[in-house]
Amino acid sequence: MTIATSPADLMSRETLLSMSGLEFMQGILAGHHPGPPIGETLGYALHEVSDGRVVFRGTPEFKVTNPMGTVHGGWYGTLLDSAMACAVMTKVPRGSVYTTLEFKINIIRAIPLGTQITCLGEVDHAGRSTGVANGEIRGVTDDKLYATGSTTCIILKMT
Repeated sequence: MTIATSPADLMSRETLLSMSGLEFMQGILAGHHPGPPIGETLGYALHEVSDGRVVFRGTPEFKVTNPMGTVHGGWYGTLLDSAMACAVMTKVPRGSVYTTLEFKINIIRAIPLGTQITCLGEVDHAGRSTGVANGEIRGVTDDKLYATGSTTCIILKMT
């Protein structure tokens, strides 16, 4: 997957609106469209995409810790927001976009630094103007549940 390194690397509005959200997300996974710089910054990347479902994988490193040396809650939140909102994106029709209206996370346990995790986002509802999804962060090798989340997104017709 390629990563956007400047605003010029991002897709034009016209190109974005010419495809469905699922096509857009599949294009990122296949390397045809640049992935978001936030993933590289925080150490996670798109791993799977299907209709209503997105999986990211990542490994928290020292650079995402708080002053106590544990993984910052913002890392959990950003990763869950990415997975849940991108799951909603897979349901967005051509000519529309989405954005997160609100999200909530529950951190269940600390992720040990260097632990590879999977973050799953799945759509519960996608209508004309809203999308609702849930998510979870689990360890790849131990399958421990580290955090859960839920989101509501707005879907906007742009044409």
